[in-house]
Amino acid sequence: MSNPTQVAAVVIWATLSACIFSSSRDLALASPVAHSTDAPATAAPMVPSGATQSATQPQARVYLFRGALGPIFSRGMDRLTERLEQAGIRADVNEFTICRLVAAQAIRDFRGDPAPIVLIGHSMGGLCALTFADILQSENIPVSLVVTIDPAHASPNVPLNVDRYINIFLSNSVLGGGDVVAEPGYQGHYASFDLKEHEEVTHINIDKMDTIHEQLVNVIAQLAMTPLKTKDEAMPLRYVVPSDAPLELWDSGTQQFARSGDTLPRLAALNHVPLWSITQANQLSDSSPLPLGQRVIVPRHLVPPVSAAATPPPPKR
Repeated sequence: MSNPTQVAAVVIWATLSACIFSSSRDLALASPVAHSTDAPATAAPMVPSGATQSATQPQARVYLFRGALGPIFSRGMDRLTERLEQAGIRADVNEFTICRLVAAQAIRDFRGDPAPIVLIGHSMGGLCALTFADILQSENIPVSLVVTIDPAHASPNVPLNVDRYINIFLSNSVLGGGDVVAEPGYQGHYASFDLKEHEEVTHINIDKMDTIHEQLVNVIAQLAMTPLKTKDEAMPLRYVVPSDAPLELWDSGTQQFARSGDTLPRLAALNHVPLWSITQANQLSDSSPLPLGQRVIVPRHLVPPVSAAATPPPPKR
């Protein structure tokens, strides 16, 4: 980054983000977050990570957060909020600077109406989403899904109360670039998508991508109908998305065991996923032989079981 204007912008951005978030944290510490007088004395029980969600479960409540200078640079969070609301999903967008204040209200709302919680943030808003989840963990409240979009490098780890985590980021980004990992012992679903090979994607436009918005709306709408895999079935995914490949937000990986005659191309075709996704997940070349019984990790799409069962079988030949 040799352009002096770009360097100055990065310095101003980073300084402003640190100062604002620090001020927000100090303000929040003085507010009744964890022990509100409106809350009952006993915390709500946490839903086990491997529990199956019922189709009658209340629809999710979504909290979205912009990054630094959000009204200018994180307008994609506003667009996504509008799309969620149009889909009939409760959603609110806020500045990351009031992260802890919104979390305090979310705690009160959950205790009065325990609907699934979804947290989405761009840049410093991604840092906020993870901080928010950690605050809820201290209150024994589960989080159904956390999505971070090119979060800040200083973002914390994924806490253990998160059922599903998706990170869409640019590892070569100066303003974002947070390659977030989960806390030791994490048993939820984890999927990381690095778009560094997509030159058309930047920290400023990554939150505004319609393909991401559409998939997130579908994922959130399906959460109540989709059971979680157990810890032994959910395999973490980490991808660098090829420059010529579209972004597909898989939930996590599942393990399959090679049968006689199986190859990676054949498994990719059977599971309707691109070959590159399987080769990366298993760190194998597409021509690698598969011994009988070899474990193969395959990306899992977040699709309700009813929809999957309704898919007609291929015609017999």
